[in-house]
Amino acid sequence: MSVFLTGATGYIGSYIAQGILRNYPNERLSLLVRAKNAAEAKERLWKSLQLHMGFEEFNDLVSGGRVDYALGDLTSRDLGLDASSRDRLVKGITSVIHCAASLNRKSNKVCFNVNLRGTLEILKVAQAARDHHGLRRFSDISTVAVCGERKSEVVREETIVDWDKSDYDPYARTKKFCEHMVHELLPTTDVRVFRPSIVLGDSRFPETTQFDMVKAFVFLSQLPVLPFRGDWKVDIVPADYVGKAIVKVHMADAPKYESYNLSSGEGSLTYEQIVNAMAGALGRRAPKFAPGLEKTFSKTVDVLCDTPRNWGIAGGASLMKVFIPYLVFDTVFSNRRIVDELGESPVSFDQYAVPLFRFAKSTNFNYPYRAYPGTAAAPETRAAA
Repeated sequence: MSVFLTGATGYIGSYIAQGILRNYPNERLSLLVRAKNAAEAKERLWKSLQLHMGFEEFNDLVSGGRVDYALGDLTSRDLGLDASSRDRLVKGITSVIHCAASLNRKSNKVCFNVNLRGTLEILKVAQAARDHHGLRRFSDISTVAVCGERKSEVVREETIVDWDKSDYDPYARTKKFCEHMVHELLPTTDVRVFRPSIVLGDSRFPETTQFDMVKAFVFLSQLPVLPFRGDWKVDIVPADYVGKAIVKVHMADAPKYESYNLSSGEGSLTYEQIVNAMAGALGRRAPKFAPGLEKTFSKTVDVLCDTPRNWGIAGGASLMKVFIPYLVFDTVFSNRRIVDELGESPVSFDQYAVPLFRFAKSTNFNYPYRAYPGTAAAPETRAAA
């Protein structure tokens, strides 16, 4: 029997997969992967896990029947699996970690297809497993963005979902409803919900394969003036803490809480603390803060979004437009539950921001993927994940 994990070839999913493979040697994984065959699925998994390990360790961990590949698609009916493959998946799993999602904050269509329809298909598998032999646990990887529009708050798990509040974007809206579906359709199952805040880099090493938020971070760090107040807090958490939290709680016999903010919480840094730390390490002058320029900045970003693509500005401006609401709301998410569960707090962003900045700049926001041994490097192996 095994853990059914979606999103293993994505950023956070890679942390979950490697955490289970390394720390729970008797546990098997069933992975939903878009691939034509098991060999292609293994290559995709290698591309994801090479951030964490070399190929020899990877090959050892995924060999010996520890990993099963469900060759399907989150947005297809029955996950695109034939009847026998779906039946084998249903009868072979003991728990589910649903991590796969679209983070596209601009497209209603993509978010509804991937997040809503996809979650529904995963829930149908979970229901079938529950009815056949029982389901130990269903863990839903959500987001603190389900909080809706906030300003200058400390948000706790008990009050994070407020259906009367407006949402910032389709991503937040669909993830909030995904949580609702999980509870409604699995009312008797042990459900745990995890809500990461802004996930940015790894506290142990500078490499990352997730660059969207890093691009926004690098862009802002190079401006002489920032449209924020210096004392506003920004809740940033490293990916290694998020992955460790999800794995430990999901695999625990009796977790203490039903939902967790995976965040820096009240310990989050202010913009002034972050920029001063970076300026000191990089030998630069710290930028000035001008919160009165927030509206002007937003309008400028709107204009830059419409510039010709060959100028190389529109992409970064579009990212900035998407993330601005989450950068100016001066809201953090209490992490007392997960700190109580793990016995440790996340590493502060200022402790690893500079190495992350240097890696992103030196690679032009591309991770140097290594080809699967014995195959030629594909053109996309240098593309940002």
